[in-house]
Amino acid sequence: MYNYIDLINKVILGDSIEELKKIPDETIDLIFADPPYFMQTEGELLRTDGSKFSGVEDEWDKFSDYNEYDEFCFQWLKECKRILKKNGSIWVIGSFQNIYRLGYIMQNLGYWILNDVIWAKPNAAPNFSGTRFQNSHETLLWCTKDKNAKYTFNYKTMKYLNNNKQDKSIWDVGICIGNERIKGSDGKKLHSTQKPEKLLYKVILSSSKPGDLILDPFFGTGTTGAVAKLLNRNYLGIEREEKYVSASIDRINKITPLDDDIINLKLEVKPPKVPMKKLIEAGLIKAGDIIYDKNKKYGDVVLADGNVSDGEDILSIHKMSGKHKGLSNNNGWDYYWFDDKKLGFIELNELRYIYEGRNINEWKSPSFN
Repeated sequence: MYNYIDLINKVILGDSIEELKKIPDETIDLIFADPPYFMQTEGELLRTDGSKFSGVEDEWDKFSDYNEYDEFCFQWLKECKRILKKNGSIWVIGSFQNIYRLGYIMQNLGYWILNDVIWAKPNAAPNFSGTRFQNSHETLLWCTKDKNAKYTFNYKTMKYLNNNKQDKSIWDVGICIGNERIKGSDGKKLHSTQKPEKLLYKVILSSSKPGDLILDPFFGTGTTGAVAKLLNRNYLGIEREEKYVSASIDRINKITPLDDDIINLKLEVKPPKVPMKKLIEAGLIKAGDIIYDKNKKYGDVVLADGNVSDGEDILSIHKMSGKHKGLSNNNGWDYYWFDDKKLGFIELNELRYIYEGRNINEWKSPSFN
């Protein structure tokens, strides 16, 4: 049995199921699993010009039948459930060949499905035979150990990175190409199913905290580890192919962790408690200024005492926003927006961050090429 310290930022060479059995109960905060898909590719895949398309022909993706594949998946998913912390979560990715079998097994094991996220690929490979629709997406199942788990979901962070709109369960992310694709000594792609870093960025940032231990039991060339390190999380990889282990370690060693308010989830911390009157006294907003709902349907005048007027009533921002929404009360900080001369049309709540010297307009996410 491994000690916890032996698992921090390590890549283990070995069989996933056997190595999972050596990890203590409730050790892992987050799991991302990209298992063999059992693609069952037959014959050569040819492009329209007659050249061969390099698909998934690896031995690690081959099973004798569905019974063998299902038993394999049952065993690794059972171990993952055992080692996942009570309030941890797991992401499992697959395509039409296997995702329904994985979901069935997971539900039978007691996992609770939170979302099925569609990874939509704008640059997916075409269906060369022209006999069916182009396969341009994969599915990720995001689950907890049971429905009572108090799992991590960094809602405000993901909303902010989605132009202040609630992030949806369809993610447009291109497949791994160009310099991001790990090459072998022959100049060809080293791993046939390497996932893009941008996909793992969304997975890890949305459902973990800095310092969490993130496991990938099918580590491949180490995308999970590379992004975990970038985001100041710890990683643990299990991989049976030595060439992938070597490549993943080299790749991760080149990563420099980021350190900013997005990575550190400052948006998930409750906003500073600064009343309207303090903002007025600091000159961040003035008596007589107009604050609006996001669509500028309603505009209310700011008063010197921190209340607002709609021409009929004088109320707090919470009571007034509630009035506009037909409610007795509402969070006015989230409801109102303000036209700032320097920053433009911003959420009223942002003025509280600026008051404390934190401008969330300066926060950015890394770019993935």
